[in-house]
Amino acid sequence: MGFCEAVVGAIEKRAGDRPVARVKVHVGRLHHVHPDAFEQSFAMVAGGGVADGAMAELVFVPASGHCGTCQGDFETDEVPLVCPTCGGVDIELTGGDELILESIEYRAVETKAKA
Repeated sequence: MGFCEAVVGAIEKRAGDRPVARVKVHVGRLHHVHPDAFEQSFAMVAGGGVADGAMAELVFVPASGHCGTCQGDFETDEVPLVCPTCGGVDIELTGGDELILESIEYRAVETKAKA
């Protein structure tokens, strides 16, 4: 729920009063976000605000790391304990904890025609 509150807060800050139709969010695999749980939480948190009824598209970013032993770079869906190439433990995480609001698509605002 807190994760969605952060996303909706960022949407509301950028959207102002403009109604939102769709958003795209890049999320690192290390956050362990489940799409169905995110969708339900997002709808609940966004309700009544500019993102009420908006669709949220999640783009998952794999975890990545660098091995100090073999100097190799790698990607994974879990927190690595050892380098998948050489088995070394001198590894540094370089990605996978991202949370990026990539785009916001706004709804068309209906204007009333003058009679």
